[in-house]
Amino acid sequence: MENLVSKDEVRRAVAEARAVGQRIALVPTMGALHEGHLSLVRAARERAEYVVVSVFVNPTQFGPGEDFEAYPRDLEGDLELLEAEGVALVFAPATSTMYAPGATVTVDSGPLGDVLEGAIRPTHFRGVCTVVAKLFGIVEPDLAFFGEKDFQQLAIVRTMVSDLDLPVRVVGCPTIRESDGLAMSSRNVYLSPDERAAATVLYRALRAAEARAGAGERDARVLVEAMRAEIAAEPLVVPDYAEVADAVTLAPLDALDGPPARALVAARLGSTRLIDNLALEVG
Repeated sequence: MENLVSKDEVRRAVAEARAVGQRIALVPTMGALHEGHLSLVRAARERAEYVVVSVFVNPTQFGPGEDFEAYPRDLEGDLELLEAEGVALVFAPATSTMYAPGATVTVDSGPLGDVLEGAIRPTHFRGVCTVVAKLFGIVEPDLAFFGEKDFQQLAIVRTMVSDLDLPVRVVGCPTIRESDGLAMSSRNVYLSPDERAAATVLYRALRAAEARAGAGERDARVLVEAMRAEIAAEPLVVPDYAEVADAVTLAPLDALDGPPARALVAARLGSTRLIDNLALEVG
């Protein structure tokens, strides 16, 4: 496994792999890897001969007062995990490599980036789109793998690829959960024991909406209220939102009567902010 920090070295290595007919896959990460990330790597290895994983804590997707400096970092541990998974190349650049001094051009996330997470973190998805577009330009992958846990991010990256005619196929992979349902996240390490126990309410809230939809409930307001009631019963959790939205446009739904629907929640536990989501189907 190669561990590279130079854009030119990455381009050369990928070009050599492509020259011998290998398909290129990219798994973008911010490191502090867990089983959720590794599931993306395994999915990539099933679809491509040459897998690149980027490890880069991207400063432009963190807003003022967010946890950029405190975000967990463990490059040595990440490299050990990725070598064991058979990754061909790890790209772990410095911030100065990814963002040249004086760089001013960014990639706007469009209207999908203004709702849900974007309403609370106004510059977040611009930073995501900019760094993902840069990674696509450096690696030029045939396939790129993202987790459904960050569902809005996945939807925005797919839209960016479509709208900008980028030659990469975006593959979404299922959320990986702990045994009690909590979605795996690098930020889970911030949680105190009491907060960790309380955090499972997010999945319970999503399952409450899923159960009602499965029983035939079509009124999205009923599903939203079910999620809010579940979260309100947990005193350590401060909700940011609970929504039922169109899975493609992310527009709020009044009823589950056509387009694929997604239940999405976000909440704070102490200083930690977590998100989760689940597909909804009417039974």
